[in-house]
Parts: sequence; C-alpha cells; structure tokens
Amino acid sequence: MIVSTDNPWQKIDEEVKYDNSWIKVTHSNVINPAGAKGIYGSVHFKNWAIGIIPLDKNLNTWIVGQYRYPIQQYSWEIPEGGGPIGVSTIETAKRELSEECGLKAKKWTRIQTFHLSNSVSDEYGEIFLAQDLEEFENHPDPEEELVIKKLSFEEVFQMVCKGEITDSISIMGIYKVRFLIENNLI
Repeated sequence: MIVSTDNPWQKIDEEVKYDNSWIKVTHSNVINPAGAKGIYGSVHFKNWAIGIIPLDKNLNTWIVGQYRYPIQQYSWEIPEGGGPIGVSTIETAKRELSEECGLKAKKWTRIQTFHLSNSVSDEYGEIFLAQDLEEFENHPDPEEELVIKKLSFEEVFQMVCKGEITDSISIMGIYKVRFLIENNLI
C-alpha cells in the first residue's frame, strides 16, 4: 500500500486563543484525514530550541542544573536555550554556550535536528557538538539560577541511563554523541 505524504488535513478556520512573546496557541476547525469535521489545538513557538554538547579532547562535557517551573522539579541538562526564529541557530548556540558555561568553541557541528511534541506543537530545534574549547567566566541570564558541572561524557551518559537526566533535548544529544564516539566519527 502506498501512502501519500501530502497533507490530508483541511483547515476550515483558525482562531488565536493565546499569544505572548514565546508562544501562540491556536484553535482550528478542521476536516481530518477521514473526512470528518474536528478540532485541533496547536502551540506555535516563536523561538528555535537549541542544545549544545561541549566536548573537550579528554571527552569531558558540561551540564547545567536548574529548576524548571513547568515540571516543578530540578533538571540536569545539556546547555540549551531558545533563539528567535530568523536568527542563525549556530549564533544562538554560541551565545548559549558562552552565557551558561563560559565556553567558546572553535569547531561546531550540527549533529541533530528535531521537532518536539509534533502532535501539538511546531517547535523545531537543533543540537550542536562544540569542540576545541576555550574556558572563560560565564555570564548567565540574570533570570536563571544555574549550576554548572564538568563531568566525563560517560558519567553524563550514565545519568541518562539512570533516569537522572530527563530533558528530551539532552537525551537526544547525549545518545547522538555516544553513537558518534562508539563509531569513531568524532
């Protein structure tokens, strides 16, 4: 059976239900792929999601700890953040790594693109591997209270395996770097 990759959804109308500096929530009346009328709620993000895995020559990396309000718990993550759509993702990655970890990298590689929760949102992101690192004093966003740890990459991978890192961008990036290391691709 051949399945079409064309959009089978038809939008009848759409209404903005909520809009702020970061997201817009819409309610759409639709005709679904089965031909029936239905509704669809979507969250539209106004920023790219960017993750960075800094990796030094000894296979050490940096993780960031902070309290995440939406999940009401503390979270260990790779350095990450958002950048305005239309601004280069690599420039956002460089800014985030500098602000959060006090690192600059001479070598940057985009290792993954992704969509988060694509059943309800259009959030798009990219993960970068940052290498050939230089350390200096970090200058975090004043609204963030961050704890920075430098650990071996293997320790961070084990944190994922033990469920100590639950952030999806972090898990995706850490597994991708593990694959690259195991296959001698970095």
